[in-house]
Amino acid sequence: MSILPKKNELGFFGIRLESIGGLGANLAGKMLAEAGVLSLGLKGSNFSSYGSEKKGSPVKSFIRFCDPEVEIRDHSPIEQPHIVGVFHEALYKTVNVVSGLDAEGIVLVNTSRDFDDVRRDLQLEYGTLAIIDALSIAVEEKTKVNTAMLGALYRICDFLDPESMRDVIRKTFTKKYPHLVEPNIRTFDRGYNEVQFKTYEVPEGAEGKNFTRPKPQLGFLTQEIGGVITAQANSILKDLSGSRQGFLPEFKQEKCIHCAACDNVCPDFCFVWEEGEDKRGRKQMFLKGIDYQYCKGCLKCVEACPTDALGDLRELLDYADENRVKQNFPFVAGGRF
Repeated sequence: MSILPKKNELGFFGIRLESIGGLGANLAGKMLAEAGVLSLGLKGSNFSSYGSEKKGSPVKSFIRFCDPEVEIRDHSPIEQPHIVGVFHEALYKTVNVVSGLDAEGIVLVNTSRDFDDVRRDLQLEYGTLAIIDALSIAVEEKTKVNTAMLGALYRICDFLDPESMRDVIRKTFTKKYPHLVEPNIRTFDRGYNEVQFKTYEVPEGAEGKNFTRPKPQLGFLTQEIGGVITAQANSILKDLSGSRQGFLPEFKQEKCIHCAACDNVCPDFCFVWEEGEDKRGRKQMFLKGIDYQYCKGCLKCVEACPTDALGDLRELLDYADENRVKQNFPFVAGGRF
């Protein structure tokens, strides 16, 4: 008798992890597949998909499980998963993370918000929503988000044995990072115990989410003539919010001494200045705020600030948009200074 709770027409139970580079979804997928195969005798496969500049860019990791007698001949991306794990909320803006989800599927989201807010953003009509504040757990245990997400995924996949993942964690970290073994096991256990669930009733005959494959914006009929640069060195449309891994700098203007130490280390020209006069009437540049559209959350500015004017802040949804100070860029022919 199969221990898998569900299978598609080919006999596979599918999991898709949606993340950005740097949060460990690739490693999480490998560890999840390894634990299922070695501890339960299932057949399994895993691979990830990401671009050349991995850190901060969208990443997908795919895990398939099947019974021992089933041959794995399908190595394509999982378009109709039974479980989706979302490692980063900012992905909602650019990626349809629940695309193709089974009608009775489960979505796991790394978030500190409540169920109904997350459900609204995902446009999830029915099915089960699981939430875990993986980032807070990782910060408190000095580990990474992926281990807490693995704990939550094991709670969801109740056919898997949690002890097998603890063994994989020991095997993965003992050789190179022995000091990280116990913190990661604690992180895994907290993810397993702290995940919460809410099920929205599935109507009879309900179908899963339609899968939409992203299409290229340009084709052979609409491709620009070779050598033409359509965005000439300007970064007006650049949005780095998806690159942030949960934190951004918080600016307290009343504590700022306008020394520009932050601006000197910022790699993305996030700081907005305006000309004014000091108490003696001399012209001086004053820091007005941060243009969060260009901030990737590296927090180098926080380290460089000699006062408490900049601090690291757990990013809340819409905080960046509400507190963004927009820049007025000077332009030359076709570009930004």
